[in-house]
Amino acid sequence: MKKLLCILLFVFSVQLLVAQTSQPAQTFHRDGKWSLGMRGGGNVWFNDFDTRKLSGGGEVYLRYGFTKKFSLGLMGTYDALQAGQKELDRSGLTPLQYDYIQTKGISANVVAWFHLTEGTRFSPYVYLGVGGYQYKRQVSAGAYYPIKKDYRTLHIPFGFGFDALWSRSVGFNFDIGARIMDDVTDNWKGNVPGENKVGIFDWYATGKVGLCFYFGSSGSDDNDFDGLTNSQEAQLGTDPIQPDTDGDGLKDGEEVNVTKTNPKNADTDEDGLKDGAEVQTYKTDPMKPDTDEDGLKDGDEINTHHTDPSKTDTDVDGLKDGDEVTRGTDPLKTDTDADGLLDGDEVLRRTDPLKPDSDGGSVSDGKEVANQTNPLNPNDDVPKPVLQPVEVGKALVLEGIVFGSGKATIDPASEETLMQAFNTLKDNPAIVVEIRGYTDNVGSRLRNIKLSQQRAEAVRSWLVHKGIDSQRIMAKGFGANTPIADNKTPEGRQKNRRIEFFRVK
Repeated sequence: MKKLLCILLFVFSVQLLVAQTSQPAQTFHRDGKWSLGMRGGGNVWFNDFDTRKLSGGGEVYLRYGFTKKFSLGLMGTYDALQAGQKELDRSGLTPLQYDYIQTKGISANVVAWFHLTEGTRFSPYVYLGVGGYQYKRQVSAGAYYPIKKDYRTLHIPFGFGFDALWSRSVGFNFDIGARIMDDVTDNWKGNVPGENKVGIFDWYATGKVGLCFYFGSSGSDDNDFDGLTNSQEAQLGTDPIQPDTDGDGLKDGEEVNVTKTNPKNADTDEDGLKDGAEVQTYKTDPMKPDTDEDGLKDGDEINTHHTDPSKTDTDVDGLKDGDEVTRGTDPLKTDTDADGLLDGDEVLRRTDPLKPDSDGGSVSDGKEVANQTNPLNPNDDVPKPVLQPVEVGKALVLEGIVFGSGKATIDPASEETLMQAFNTLKDNPAIVVEIRGYTDNVGSRLRNIKLSQQRAEAVRSWLVHKGIDSQRIMAKGFGANTPIADNKTPEGRQKNRRIEFFRVK
């Protein structure tokens, strides 16, 4: 019997493992509210004797599920019970010796099952019942003890176990429990004479495995408790034993009656998010692929861009999230290029939201806007060098204009000073000037006048070439006249070799 029980337990464990690993890890319900079960296993009798022996038995039950977690039904059992007693060493008395004493009997019980979970292949339960047990008592020699007679006793079954569904109509059952009876099933009430122990009741522990079959569903039933009747599920093509046919996190009934989504499609709007996630987690519309209409699918917002699928402009920079992705800006940063302007403002100003200095003029777009310069014009980024204001009839020496010795060729080092003169004339179109050339006193007077005229003409030509109206500029050479320093020293002569900016108008 022990070997048989071990074999049954091993076979059951293997089949249960196969059932669990070969099916999807999703909600699962049996087919119908009725279940019929048959199981067999071993018993151990606890009574007034002192030696326990393993015996066998079987049970049949029929139950009906009134609710998702409560079933009521009938249980019938056939159990053999055995126990032994060692020899009593009592002086003057005949020793009491039994290799074993056994009972064989049947019981009928009303039992209530309380199911601890629902909707899974593995369904544990506890149970309690009450009934009667009818039995005969025998000893090891086969004789009835004390006489051939049917005895009856109260029978209280209780315990725990689980059903493991193989399919919608068949499952495995494993049960461990106890059965309480009165105290005379072993023909002794209280204790065996000579044994100093108190008797309360006889009982036996039992462990059994078997099969259960489910049946009895109707079109008006809701086998999987998803809010749709079996007939409705048949019309829709959903699974009547799976409350969430498409595994999207919403019960089929909720999809049909509340969210209006497709209970056979986990992602009704095909936006990359399951319907359940849209309803329960992200609060988006499972019927619209782009809930906030920003140009991005809800799934892309969550999984790729990490933006808010319920907000058109996640970073509040004036651009929709979809527009930002298209332009290459960051929909999570209000100022992608960190130039001091919001991405949306840059688009309105036609600057590049990906370049901090759109015109490449060395000043960021934000600073240009603050400075009221044009962020699309590189020429106004740095303030233009200009000459100091000069009054009409006054002259200003253009320091820094250099010529080759004895020549009228302008040295490149003069560029900065000439640009100041150019900017001044350009920004003040009403000004009319005379470019005056001077030399030191070295050389003849005529030569110096000619050289100074040539140098004044060279400066005038440079300005006209840059774009200044020729009518606004005159040139005249004065030679060594009107020195501003002593010609006796090299330093003085250097200062006297000059170009002056004389304002005529």
